[in-house]
Amino acid sequence: MSQNTYQNPILCADYSDPDIVRVGDDFFMVSSSFNHMPALPVLHSTDLVSWRIINHVFASLDLAGYDTVQPGKGVWAPSLRWHNDRLWVFFSTPDEGIFMCHTQDPWGAWSKPHCVQPAKGWIDPCPFWDEEGSAWLVHAFAHSRSGIKHKLQLFSMKPDGTALQGEGQIIYDGSCDLPTLEGPKVYKRNGLYYIFAPAGGVETGWQTVLRAPEMTGPWEARNVLFQGETAVNGPHQGGWVELKNGECWFVHFQDAHLYGRIVHLQPMSWDEDGWPHIGEPFGGAGAGQPVLRWQKPGGLPAVTPYAPQTSDDFATGRPGLQWQWQANPQPNWLIPATQGLHLRCILLPEFAGQRTLYAAPQLLLQKFPAFTFTARTRATLAAAEPESCGGLIIYGERYAALVIVRRQQCHQLCYVHGWMSDAGVIREQCQALHMLSSATCELQVSVGEGGVSQFAWREDGGAWQQVPRTFAAGKGKWVGAKVGIFAAATADAQDPGECRFEDFVLEVR
Repeated sequence: MSQNTYQNPILCADYSDPDIVRVGDDFFMVSSSFNHMPALPVLHSTDLVSWRIINHVFASLDLAGYDTVQPGKGVWAPSLRWHNDRLWVFFSTPDEGIFMCHTQDPWGAWSKPHCVQPAKGWIDPCPFWDEEGSAWLVHAFAHSRSGIKHKLQLFSMKPDGTALQGEGQIIYDGSCDLPTLEGPKVYKRNGLYYIFAPAGGVETGWQTVLRAPEMTGPWEARNVLFQGETAVNGPHQGGWVELKNGECWFVHFQDAHLYGRIVHLQPMSWDEDGWPHIGEPFGGAGAGQPVLRWQKPGGLPAVTPYAPQTSDDFATGRPGLQWQWQANPQPNWLIPATQGLHLRCILLPEFAGQRTLYAAPQLLLQKFPAFTFTARTRATLAAAEPESCGGLIIYGERYAALVIVRRQQCHQLCYVHGWMSDAGVIREQCQALHMLSSATCELQVSVGEGGVSQFAWREDGGAWQQVPRTFAAGKGKWVGAKVGIFAAATADAQDPGECRFEDFVLEVR
């Protein structure tokens, strides 16, 4: 591939519902984080192609229930905007309402989440500040909570973004032409207002653009991006950014099943009638389809390609920005250290009458970074109490882990696998594999095509030994599969101990 071209996806990882903004020479992106903490990853780029995680908007969510695992809840579809010399993020939680945070320094502290509007089933909020000082907010609805999935609602908003004002107005009803209308992003160009909004559903939908002379309407719609003849299904939900040189680009996601919602970059232009064209032409009437390769954005600095962080040497005794817990983190999960990660063995919570990894909030996970990769770690279980454990895990609604378990007078290597049934029942099994000669073992998992994964282990630098059965990774609730580490206790104990991880090495194949 030429140095002057790029290839989609630009992020082969689960950065769901991305939104993007340019601030001078910098580009910033946020995405949904659902129940994972810290929440709302903030990514930075200078060329629109290579991205790095620089921050999270907040570390925990001060709402009832989020100290426990809440699959599929939490932060949905944020919008990112630059206004009044600061970055603003508006997001929803599907059961609690619409929230807002802001900062003058994307690398620094953000304001605490402020509830703009309590509401159940109001999702995907996007603010807009007009030139004359008025402020607006457009949002969609979650069918699972409201029974609505095809309407967009408009509110007047206080200029400081702290509250909605007056009664809401439904500005578009897509019951017949735009089913499952969601993810609105609001812009203004040449005196006209635009809402970029996906329609038709995550896996099989398309990108629509609405246009009106006033925020209150009337709005007309045009479908601008389809799968076409490509393999990029449901190409939609993202953001438009304009460069200093006038070029326009559109970032969106593709649902890649167990790999999550991966991110693509599309060229974008405008026709003489004021409608956007995204991707390459397909099917006439101004519609486009995604590009696989294209010329890089012009007028931006050339950079050595890079990607979001994966490997971690835990040099400060803490996890890097790529890691997230399954719920609000607790202070006792990490034991202070200057090198390596020391995870305390936390008692597994009960779920449907049993203690399973599925419901463990202390799993420390990161996104799959590619379609095929290998991850390994060297772990030492420092625990005197029986049934304390720690290991390497692939997690989703199907999950599997290679685990060092403390038995009475020894350490045993076990393979644990489980799944959530359609009826909401967890079935988890544990298979003893090998009696270890010490409490230290190297653990590895190789993820192949289709998420088919092979766990392996070795002691004292010996040959790798494979777990007899492979594991087919599966997605979680609205998220892709994740890989990571954990420490846990399965029996009540006064001092369950800890599991120490020297490093975490991830290699994309």
